[in-house]
Amino acid sequence: MRSEELHETLLPKRLALPIFASDPLSSVAYATQEILLVLTLGGLAYLHFTPWIAASVVALMAVVVLSYRQVVHAYPSGGGSYEVVSTNLGPTAGLVVAASLLVDYVMTVAVSVASGVDNIISAVPRLADHRVLMAIGFVAVLTAMNLRGVRESGRAFAAPTYLFISGVLVMVVTGLIRYALGDAPVAESAAYGVSPDPSDANLTGLALLMLVLRAFSSGCTALTGVEAISNGVPAFRKPKSRNAAETLTAMGALAIVMFVGVTALALITKVHITDDACRLTGLTGDCASYTQRTVIAQIAAAVFGGEHSVGFYVIQAATALVLILAANTAFNGFPLLASILAQHRYLPHQLHNRGDRLAFSNGILALAVVAALLLWGFKANVTSLIHLYILGVFTAFTLSQLGMVRHWNSELRTERDPAPRRRHHTARVINALGSVVTGLVLVIVLATKFTEGAWLAVLAAIVLWVMMRGIRRHYDATSAELAVADPKGELTLPSRVLGIVLVSTLHKPTLRALAYARAFRPDRLEALTVSVDRDEAAALLRRWEEYGIEVPLKIIDSPYREVTRPVVEYVRSIRRESPRDIVAVFIPEYVVGHWWENLLHNQSALWLKNRLLFTPGVMVTSVPWQLTSSAHADRPAARAPGSFRRGEPQGPAPRAGTRHR
Repeated sequence: MRSEELHETLLPKRLALPIFASDPLSSVAYATQEILLVLTLGGLAYLHFTPWIAASVVALMAVVVLSYRQVVHAYPSGGGSYEVVSTNLGPTAGLVVAASLLVDYVMTVAVSVASGVDNIISAVPRLADHRVLMAIGFVAVLTAMNLRGVRESGRAFAAPTYLFISGVLVMVVTGLIRYALGDAPVAESAAYGVSPDPSDANLTGLALLMLVLRAFSSGCTALTGVEAISNGVPAFRKPKSRNAAETLTAMGALAIVMFVGVTALALITKVHITDDACRLTGLTGDCASYTQRTVIAQIAAAVFGGEHSVGFYVIQAATALVLILAANTAFNGFPLLASILAQHRYLPHQLHNRGDRLAFSNGILALAVVAALLLWGFKANVTSLIHLYILGVFTAFTLSQLGMVRHWNSELRTERDPAPRRRHHTARVINALGSVVTGLVLVIVLATKFTEGAWLAVLAAIVLWVMMRGIRRHYDATSAELAVADPKGELTLPSRVLGIVLVSTLHKPTLRALAYARAFRPDRLEALTVSVDRDEAAALLRRWEEYGIEVPLKIIDSPYREVTRPVVEYVRSIRRESPRDIVAVFIPEYVVGHWWENLLHNQSALWLKNRLLFTPGVMVTSVPWQLTSSAHADRPAARAPGSFRRGEPQGPAPRAGTRHR
């Protein structure tokens, strides 16, 4: 796609919702489960805290959605939390948010895909041994889809997201109607008891409070991805801010309704789930080999009449798909944020480049590789990965809302119209409340999850922050070093140009290099060879004289059979004698058609070039000689990402009388 076609990739709200909101919507599938898993550490008696924890999560989500509506309108350029914090709290705080979000995006991919695989295994338990392979395979599919472009991935992912939303809503309504009519559905695990974890038995006082706070922090996974819409405002159709704000509101309303419904059905159906199946009492058979179904799978089976019902398989298929596709939120958020950071010189410039389909291909590939390594390292286990999750997103929530408070303070200092002032005051109250609430949650998450694995996420964010600062320092130093202070001085001609043609043997590539060097008309030109075998050097000199080559041949003796060092030392000696001269070194090289041929040729030339490039005042020129095999490289090959922009052949030339469509 041409750069001018970027407007064709802009999204209507119906496609933006599944692209940017699939993560918070899909978290409905595991947020309730994470609350129950923590509470059952103390036994079934503590499940009565579930409604209160769910209500707290809902209230927090409402505050965060309202807060980010303010961000969407105030900062429509797409920087989201990073731009808000950098502008209002300074670049150092902005980098903290950026590092936290980048880590959280990676975790979004890993947790979403692992959770989706869990739901597939709930429907087909015999696939449990292939968990990691399936997870990495799904990451590869998502990567391929996103490389096709934002709009194309939105079309592909819209149907599963809307199927999941409608399926969950139908399940919730059906279950609640059955409950109202006195036919309450019952989960398959309702008959099992739960023995408390020895370390969490007989909880009282502070220990009980910590258990509840741990459950609340786990339930806050429902909020992951809420900020993605504020980062993706430029991808919306005009009016961008309004469409983004409406999509954000729709996402918040749907997520709250679905989360409340699933939590209510989990309590009605008496789902009992633990982190270790061996703590289930009343379980027959080997507990170690027993695979617990996910909460949403147990609810679907109870509501629709068993694990072989059509409704059960529809919910499981939709849940697995949307959880895997929820990673698409990160595949849109990570590359866009990385592009902005690269533009600000905090990440390599390559991350700012768009690919063939106008997607940020390098960012997509970087995210995929890191997420796949994480899934492999943690064996695609949701329970292990979840502890590393949500820390970054609440860091971004807290600092961005604090930044928005400062933004409204700045606006109020200059605004005199009463109506806008009232709106600014209201927005400031919303953002202040959001910063306080999310700050408290951040403290809770740190306190409850740090020792369980969250320290890894903290460490990764710190390393990334330090790395980005280092990259910025490097780019700034390079820019300062390359800045032109005196254009006339930089254009001063050298005193002389001395040409050197490197010779290994007298053949066609050598003669071409000599002709090319003579065409440059240097002030002085000579050929240079290194003698590692005196007989061969003597034979070369005889042939040189027989051919009557006018360029003098200089032979450097090398008693230790080195080639690179004598050449480099000779060139440097010329520079020492005439510092104002330029030395132009011409190196004949073979152009080959197969990768393995490079192992057989050009090795000496490669080492020489690498060493000479570090010598000031030396210009290195490769003079190519195309071997017959190089013709194979011009044959049309399979299309690969970036091949068109790289000028690679795209297919056979059209026959006479045909035309391209």
